[in-house]
Amino acid sequence: MSTVYDCSVQADRAAGLSAAASAVRSGRLVVLPTDTVYGIGCDAFDASAVRGLLEAKGRGPDMPVPVLVGSWTTIDGLVLSVPRQARALIEAFWPGGLSLVLPHAPSLAWDLGHTRGTVMLRMPLHPVALELLRDVGPMAVSSANKSGFPPAGTAQEAWDQLGEEVGVYLDGGQAAENIASTIVDLTGPDPVVLREGAVPLAEVSKALGVEVEVAR
Repeated sequence: MSTVYDCSVQADRAAGLSAAASAVRSGRLVVLPTDTVYGIGCDAFDASAVRGLLEAKGRGPDMPVPVLVGSWTTIDGLVLSVPRQARALIEAFWPGGLSLVLPHAPSLAWDLGHTRGTVMLRMPLHPVALELLRDVGPMAVSSANKSGFPPAGTAQEAWDQLGEEVGVYLDGGQAAENIASTIVDLTGPDPVVLREGAVPLAEVSKALGVEVEVAR
């Protein structure tokens, strides 16, 4: 049975965050607000939960699940190394609507899909999301929608698509941006924008001091 918590009410927010943390730790799915769109998430290190997330969305492991973190420093334990360009983008845009693709640490016991040794990381600018992430640690989080359908901008829109497949819904109101994050790939010799979203291409180029291309 799914439960929706109104995070604009302090008592509901506290109860919702507690229920969401318990759900994540027990391998269940939660819907949470972010600064871009609503996300469906689970423990990033629970392979069974990640498979459940992909099944709920109706997509396969060929589209790996991104990871959300609750602090700048969390990234150090998740990737092989943090290059200078990644630090510059983190300082400029985290928390916020920018995702970074980096080689993940080979020692990590996770299965996010067919990642080819990489992971997409973001720190969202939303107090509810950050509080949950700081409690439970890194979460595998994808947009809260069925594959091929528009991403949810509200908890109700997420419920309409995902229903009882998710145990806990944290309702943080209308998503401020309702636009997906910008994705920057830092796995090659030069940074490449894989998707332009919440952060404009010009701002990415300015932060790095180089002209960044969009992947073709």
